[in-house]
Amino acid sequence: MMAPPARDWLDPLRRALDASPAPVTFFFRDDDVGWSDDRLFTLLDLFARYGLPIDLAVIPAELGPALARRLERTVSDSGDRVTVHQHGFAHVNHEHEGRKCEFGHARPGLDQRGDIERGRQRLRHLLGPLVRPIFTPPWNRCTAETARCLVDLDFRVLSRDISAVPLNQAGLAEVSIGLDWHAHRRGVRLSPNEWGEALARVVSTTEPVGIMFHHAVIDEAEHEALRQLLGVLAGHHHARSAGIMALARDEAVGKAH
Repeated sequence: MMAPPARDWLDPLRRALDASPAPVTFFFRDDDVGWSDDRLFTLLDLFARYGLPIDLAVIPAELGPALARRLERTVSDSGDRVTVHQHGFAHVNHEHEGRKCEFGHARPGLDQRGDIERGRQRLRHLLGPLVRPIFTPPWNRCTAETARCLVDLDFRVLSRDISAVPLNQAGLAEVSIGLDWHAHRRGVRLSPNEWGEALARVVSTTEPVGIMFHHAVIDEAEHEALRQLLGVLAGHHHARSAGIMALARDEAVGKAH
Protein backbone atom coordinates (compact mmCIF):
# COMPACT_ATOMS: atom_id res chain seq x y z
CA MET A 1 0.00 0.00 0.00
CA MET A 2 1.26 3.46 -0.90
CA ALA A 3 1.10 6.19 1.75
CA PRO A 4 -1.39 9.01 1.01
CA PRO A 5 0.30 11.56 -1.27
CA ALA A 6 1.41 14.93 0.05
CA ARG A 7 0.20 17.96 -1.87
CA ASP A 8 3.62 18.82 -3.26
CA TRP A 9 4.98 15.34 -4.07
CA LEU A 10 4.96 16.05 -7.82
CA ASP A 11 6.84 19.35 -7.57
CA PRO A 12 10.21 17.72 -8.47
CA LEU A 13 8.61 16.32 -11.64
CA ARG A 14 7.11 19.69 -12.56
CA ARG A 15 10.47 21.41 -12.09
CA ALA A 16 12.25 18.76 -14.18
CA LEU A 17 9.71 19.11 -16.98
CA ASP A 18 9.94 22.90 -16.82
CA ALA A 19 13.72 22.69 -17.16
CA SER A 20 13.74 20.06 -19.91
CA PRO A 21 15.09 21.47 -23.20
CA ALA A 22 12.67 19.29 -25.18
CA PRO A 23 9.40 17.45 -24.60
CA VAL A 24 9.66 14.18 -22.66
CA THR A 25 7.74 11.14 -23.90
CA PHE A 26 5.97 8.87 -21.42
CA PHE A 27 4.32 5.50 -22.04
CA PHE A 28 2.30 3.24 -19.78
CA ARG A 29 1.96 -0.55 -19.58
CA ASP A 30 -0.49 -2.43 -17.36
CA ASP A 31 0.32 -6.09 -16.75
CA ASP A 32 -1.71 -9.15 -15.73
CA VAL A 33 -4.90 -8.39 -17.64
CA GLY A 34 -7.12 -11.40 -16.97
CA TRP A 35 -6.99 -10.89 -13.22
CA SER A 36 -9.11 -8.48 -11.12
CA ASP A 37 -11.32 -7.16 -13.90
CA ASP A 38 -13.05 -4.50 -11.80
CA ARG A 39 -9.73 -2.92 -10.84
CA LEU A 40 -8.63 -3.06 -14.47
CA PHE A 41 -11.59 -1.01 -15.65
CA THR A 42 -11.20 1.43 -12.78
CA LEU A 43 -7.67 2.06 -14.04
CA LEU A 44 -8.87 2.37 -17.63
CA ASP A 45 -11.51 4.90 -16.58
CA LEU A 46 -8.76 7.00 -15.02
CA PHE A 47 -6.66 6.95 -18.19
CA ALA A 48 -9.74 7.81 -20.26
CA ARG A 49 -10.40 10.80 -18.01
CA TYR A 50 -7.04 12.29 -19.01
CA GLY A 51 -6.98 10.99 -22.58
CA LEU A 52 -3.68 9.17 -22.10
CA PRO A 53 -2.67 5.96 -23.92
CA ILE A 54 -2.07 2.66 -22.17
CA ASP A 55 -0.83 -0.72 -23.42
CA LEU A 56 -2.50 -3.72 -21.79
CA ALA A 57 -0.49 -6.93 -21.37
CA VAL A 58 -3.05 -9.77 -21.45
CA ILE A 59 -2.47 -13.26 -20.01
CA PRO A 60 -3.91 -15.54 -22.73
CA ALA A 61 -4.81 -18.43 -20.42
CA GLU A 62 -6.71 -16.05 -18.11
CA LEU A 63 -8.72 -14.28 -20.82
CA GLY A 64 -12.32 -15.44 -21.01
CA PRO A 65 -15.09 -14.47 -23.45
CA ALA A 66 -16.78 -11.99 -21.10
CA LEU A 67 -13.61 -9.98 -20.45
CA ALA A 68 -12.69 -10.23 -24.12
CA ARG A 69 -15.99 -8.60 -25.09
CA ARG A 70 -15.44 -5.76 -22.63
CA LEU A 71 -11.90 -5.24 -23.85
CA GLU A 72 -13.01 -5.29 -27.46
CA ARG A 73 -15.51 -2.51 -26.79
CA THR A 74 -13.00 -0.49 -24.77
CA VAL A 75 -10.20 -0.78 -27.32
CA SER A 76 -12.49 -0.09 -30.28
CA ASP A 77 -14.03 2.96 -28.59
CA SER A 78 -10.65 4.38 -27.53
CA GLY A 79 -9.49 5.39 -30.99
CA ASP A 80 -6.16 3.55 -30.64
CA ARG A 81 -5.55 5.01 -27.17
CA VAL A 82 -5.93 1.60 -25.48
CA THR A 83 -4.17 -1.41 -27.02
CA VAL A 84 -3.76 -5.07 -26.10
CA HIS A 85 -0.85 -7.46 -26.48
CA GLN A 86 0.39 -10.82 -25.21
CA HIS A 87 1.67 -11.33 -21.66
CA GLY A 88 3.28 -14.76 -21.70
CA PHE A 89 0.87 -17.68 -21.77
CA ALA A 90 -0.35 -18.66 -18.28
CA HIS A 91 1.88 -16.53 -16.02
CA VAL A 92 3.36 -19.56 -14.27
CA ASN A 93 6.92 -20.11 -13.09
CA HIS A 94 8.88 -22.95 -14.73
CA GLU A 95 12.25 -22.34 -13.07
CA HIS A 96 13.41 -24.87 -10.48
CA GLU A 97 15.55 -22.34 -8.62
CA GLY A 98 16.32 -18.66 -8.66
CA ARG A 99 14.02 -15.92 -9.91
CA LYS A 100 10.59 -16.67 -11.31
CA CYS A 101 10.31 -16.94 -15.08
CA GLU A 102 7.80 -18.44 -17.50
CA PHE A 103 10.18 -18.28 -20.46
CA GLY A 104 13.52 -18.99 -18.81
CA HIS A 105 16.53 -21.25 -19.20
CA ALA A 106 14.70 -24.25 -17.71
CA ARG A 107 12.57 -24.50 -20.84
CA PRO A 108 13.82 -25.54 -24.29
CA GLY A 109 12.96 -23.35 -27.24
CA LEU A 110 10.35 -25.76 -28.58
CA ASP A 111 8.37 -25.57 -25.34
CA GLN A 112 8.64 -21.80 -25.24
CA ARG A 113 7.51 -21.48 -28.83
CA GLY A 114 4.56 -23.78 -28.21
CA ASP A 115 3.26 -21.66 -25.34
CA ILE A 116 3.81 -18.39 -27.21
CA GLU A 117 1.97 -19.72 -30.25
CA ARG A 118 -0.92 -21.12 -28.19
CA GLY A 119 -1.23 -17.83 -26.37
CA ARG A 120 -1.26 -15.86 -29.60
CA GLN A 121 -3.92 -18.13 -31.09
CA ARG A 122 -6.16 -17.69 -28.05
CA LEU A 123 -5.82 -13.91 -28.09
CA ARG A 124 -6.53 -13.76 -31.80
CA HIS A 125 -9.55 -16.03 -31.37
CA LEU A 126 -11.02 -13.78 -28.67
CA LEU A 127 -9.80 -10.33 -29.74
CA GLY A 128 -9.05 -10.73 -33.44
CA PRO A 129 -7.00 -8.04 -35.18
CA LEU A 130 -6.94 -5.80 -32.10
CA VAL A 131 -3.93 -7.74 -30.75
CA ARG A 132 -0.63 -5.96 -31.36
CA PRO A 133 2.60 -7.88 -32.21
CA ILE A 134 4.11 -7.04 -28.82
CA PHE A 135 5.24 -9.55 -26.19
CA THR A 136 5.68 -8.81 -22.49
CA PRO A 137 7.09 -11.81 -20.59
CA PRO A 138 5.80 -12.39 -17.05
CA TRP A 139 8.16 -10.98 -14.44
CA ASN A 140 9.86 -9.09 -17.32
CA ARG A 141 12.21 -12.03 -17.88
CA CYS A 142 12.99 -14.21 -20.87
CA THR A 143 15.94 -15.61 -22.81
CA ALA A 144 17.63 -15.11 -26.16
CA GLU A 145 15.81 -18.25 -27.27
CA THR A 146 12.51 -16.53 -26.46
CA ALA A 147 13.48 -13.63 -28.70
CA ARG A 148 14.25 -15.97 -31.59
CA CYS A 149 10.87 -17.64 -31.13
CA LEU A 150 9.15 -14.27 -31.14
CA VAL A 151 10.73 -13.24 -34.44
CA ASP A 152 9.83 -16.60 -35.99
CA LEU A 153 6.22 -15.98 -34.93
CA ASP A 154 6.15 -12.44 -36.38
CA PHE A 155 6.24 -10.48 -33.15
CA ARG A 156 7.80 -7.07 -33.63
CA VAL A 157 8.36 -5.71 -30.11
CA LEU A 158 9.59 -7.08 -26.79
CA SER A 159 8.77 -5.04 -23.69
CA ARG A 160 10.61 -5.79 -20.44
CA ASP A 161 12.25 -3.85 -17.61
CA ILE A 162 15.04 -1.41 -18.42
CA SER A 163 17.41 -3.39 -16.18
CA ALA A 164 17.19 -6.43 -18.48
CA VAL A 165 20.20 -7.04 -20.72
CA PRO A 166 19.23 -6.19 -24.32
CA LEU A 167 18.87 -9.30 -26.47
CA ASN A 168 19.75 -7.52 -29.74
CA GLN A 169 17.63 -9.85 -31.83
CA ALA A 170 17.32 -8.69 -35.43
CA GLY A 171 13.73 -7.85 -36.30
CA LEU A 172 12.66 -7.39 -32.67
CA ALA A 173 12.55 -3.89 -31.19
CA GLU A 174 12.85 -3.52 -27.42
CA VAL A 175 10.76 -0.89 -25.62
CA SER A 176 11.62 -1.09 -21.94
CA ILE A 177 9.85 0.04 -18.78
CA GLY A 178 11.89 2.39 -16.60
CA LEU A 179 9.68 2.76 -13.53
CA ASP A 180 7.55 0.29 -11.60
CA TRP A 181 4.59 1.96 -9.88
CA HIS A 182 4.78 -0.77 -7.24
CA ALA A 183 8.53 -0.50 -6.61
CA HIS A 184 10.02 -1.23 -3.20
CA ARG A 185 13.27 -0.20 -1.58
CA ARG A 186 14.67 -2.58 1.06
CA GLY A 187 11.27 -4.24 1.29
CA VAL A 188 9.32 -1.00 1.81
CA ARG A 189 7.01 0.51 -0.79
CA LEU A 190 8.26 3.80 -2.24
CA SER A 191 6.46 6.81 -0.80
CA PRO A 192 4.87 9.42 -3.09
CA ASN A 193 7.75 11.80 -2.30
CA GLU A 194 10.28 9.16 -3.36
CA TRP A 195 8.26 8.59 -6.49
CA GLY A 196 8.29 12.29 -7.30
CA GLU A 197 12.09 12.34 -7.04
CA ALA A 198 12.40 9.18 -9.16
CA LEU A 199 10.24 10.72 -11.88
CA ALA A 200 12.35 13.87 -11.86
CA ARG A 201 15.51 11.80 -12.33
CA VAL A 202 14.26 9.85 -15.34
CA VAL A 203 13.01 13.00 -17.04
CA SER A 204 16.64 14.06 -17.41
CA THR A 205 17.39 11.02 -19.63
CA THR A 206 16.94 10.99 -23.39
CA GLU A 207 14.90 7.78 -23.45
CA PRO A 208 11.09 7.59 -23.35
CA VAL A 209 9.91 7.07 -19.77
CA GLY A 210 7.93 3.86 -19.35
CA ILE A 211 5.78 3.31 -16.25
CA MET A 212 4.48 -0.17 -15.38
CA PHE A 213 1.31 -0.90 -13.42
CA HIS A 214 -0.33 -3.99 -11.98
CA HIS A 215 -3.97 -2.95 -11.68
CA ALA A 216 -4.80 -5.91 -9.42
CA VAL A 217 -2.90 -4.36 -6.49
CA ILE A 218 -3.78 -0.67 -6.93
CA ASP A 219 -5.77 0.56 -3.94
CA GLU A 220 -7.73 3.79 -3.41
CA ALA A 221 -4.77 5.77 -2.04
CA GLU A 222 -2.73 4.80 -5.08
CA HIS A 223 -5.53 5.81 -7.41
CA GLU A 224 -5.47 9.29 -5.91
CA ALA A 225 -1.70 9.53 -6.39
CA LEU A 226 -2.01 8.19 -9.92
CA ARG A 227 -4.80 10.66 -10.69
CA GLN A 228 -2.50 13.50 -9.66
CA LEU A 229 0.38 12.14 -11.75
CA LEU A 230 -1.73 11.69 -14.87
CA GLY A 231 -3.10 15.19 -14.42
CA VAL A 232 0.41 16.62 -14.51
CA LEU A 233 1.47 14.54 -17.51
CA ALA A 234 -1.71 15.34 -19.45
CA GLY A 235 -1.40 19.06 -18.81
CA HIS A 236 2.31 19.93 -18.94
CA HIS A 237 3.59 21.44 -22.18
CA HIS A 238 6.80 19.39 -22.00
CA ALA A 239 5.09 16.02 -21.43
CA ARG A 240 4.09 13.81 -24.34
CA SER A 241 2.63 10.30 -24.36
CA ALA A 242 2.73 7.45 -26.84
CA GLY A 243 2.01 3.76 -27.18
CA ILE A 244 4.61 1.01 -27.38
CA MET A 245 4.14 0.35 -31.11
CA ALA A 246 4.63 4.02 -31.96
CA LEU A 247 7.82 4.13 -29.91
CA ALA A 248 9.11 0.99 -31.65
CA ARG A 249 8.49 2.61 -35.03
CA ASP A 250 10.29 5.77 -33.92
CA GLU A 251 13.24 3.65 -32.76
CA ALA A 252 13.39 1.90 -36.13
CA VAL A 253 13.34 5.22 -37.99
CA GLY A 254 16.09 6.58 -35.74
CA LYS A 255 18.31 3.57 -36.42
CA ALA A 256 17.71 3.88 -40.16
CA HIS A 257 19.10 7.41 -40.06
